[in-house]
Amino acid sequence: MSHSTVPRSRAEAHDRADRTSTASDGTTKTRKKASRGKRTGKLSLRLRFRRDRVLLLMTLPAILLLLLFNYLPILGNIVAFQDYDPYVSDNGIVSMLHSPWVGLENFQRIFADSAFWNAVQNTLVLFSLQLVLFFPLPIALALLINSVVRPRVRALSQAIMYLPHFFSWVLVIAVFQQLFGGAGVLSQLLRQHGYDGLDIMTDPSTFKFLVTAESVWKDAGWGIIVFLAALASVSPDLYEAAAMDGAGRWRRMWHVTLPALRPVIALLLVLRVGDALTVGFEQILLQRDAVGPGAAEVLDTFVWWNGVRNQDFGYAAAAGLIKGVVSLGLVLAANKVAHLMGEQGVYKK
Repeated sequence: MSHSTVPRSRAEAHDRADRTSTASDGTTKTRKKASRGKRTGKLSLRLRFRRDRVLLLMTLPAILLLLLFNYLPILGNIVAFQDYDPYVSDNGIVSMLHSPWVGLENFQRIFADSAFWNAVQNTLVLFSLQLVLFFPLPIALALLINSVVRPRVRALSQAIMYLPHFFSWVLVIAVFQQLFGGAGVLSQLLRQHGYDGLDIMTDPSTFKFLVTAESVWKDAGWGIIVFLAALASVSPDLYEAAAMDGAGRWRRMWHVTLPALRPVIALLLVLRVGDALTVGFEQILLQRDAVGPGAAEVLDTFVWWNGVRNQDFGYAAAAGLIKGVVSLGLVLAANKVAHLMGEQGVYKK
């Protein structure tokens, strides 16, 4: 028995030594990979996944919702190349598969349609007015509120400015109708003093300024939140150092406050340019009949009118696809300009 035990113990010792050497080799390889990752400053995909697996699980529901409601419907753009008939089947996918293919015919119709170009012109004019008259206003309001010393006054001012954002567009337009309509307060005051009344709500020549004024009243207060958050991150030491150097209030605002807001302004400006062809669907649609499509037709209402009201789904889908492609190009171009100006924009270089 002693002779049989000795070889077995020797064999076990050899196996244990082999496993130890294998484990040491694996540990050595892992350490080499880790040291190589440290030298290059990059981690492998497996290590990053193990490190961030909890965060990935937290974001998984949001990713699924994004795929379901934002990216999956992109497949429906195939309708732009078809003479789509939703009544072929009760299933929308079956209807797309059985609708006749027309190629670029819908796009040719769009580029030859004067109503489409009128909608493009109205959209760009509204965007230009809102960019000039609306975009700088939240910045000015944020600077004004930030300069208020008393916390109670600041909080009250913010609450008053935020409140209209929670109103629906129906209520906002009703308020403007009571003020500037044909039977509104302004018109009645003018008649009482011997002047002719005004009906700004149905005047096509002032419609674009009216829409801009409604947007300012509703959303300017809400837009200052981002700028106030950026101002809160500015160190008070910068203001104290500027004051010790003899800088007044305006100098401190110009050399300390505005440079702190510059990255946020660049980011929001890029996003606003990318959203240039979307100037408000509900707001315009509610007032479209009052001034006529010649003054109030924009791309969103053009797509809705042709697609939902006229049942020309392929034509409307082609218009929407053109809008999406142009908007993507505007975002990329604006982001490139932001990079040339030294700002990060939506994404880094």
